[in-house]
Amino acid sequence: MAYIRIWIHCVWGTKKRIPFLNQTNKDVIINHIKANAKEKGIYLDFINGHQEHIHCILSLNADQKLSKSIQLLKGESSFWINKNNLCPGKFEWSDEYFAVSVSESQINSVREYIKNQEKHHSIKSWDEEFKEFMD
Repeated sequence: MAYIRIWIHCVWGTKKRIPFLNQTNKDVIINHIKANAKEKGIYLDFINGHQEHIHCILSLNADQKLSKSIQLLKGESSFWINKNNLCPGKFEWSDEYFAVSVSESQINSVREYIKNQEKHHSIKSWDEEFKEFMD
């Protein structure tokens, strides 16, 4: 049997970067995404977010595709958020996402970065962060 460990840091935002994730609903939404990932057999190692985006670390199995895993997490969660009226108006995630592999030696640093989103975004905006990722 093959041993595969592929760590991927994924980031996706709300449509039009609307700050739908607030103190009231962020934890509820994140907990739902965790439960949905587990139900779908997607290993979600760590997740957190800030107002208009989510960061997570996934580890894919040999038979899983990144695009399908992200689609399952984003699609089901937006449906669930709307069904439960957790945000004013219609909630949507943006179509695009960012994903980059993470070496085993850096995984704890990425977890810490994701854990400290509130602190991080008191210094740097989502736009600045996204531009840095893309550069």
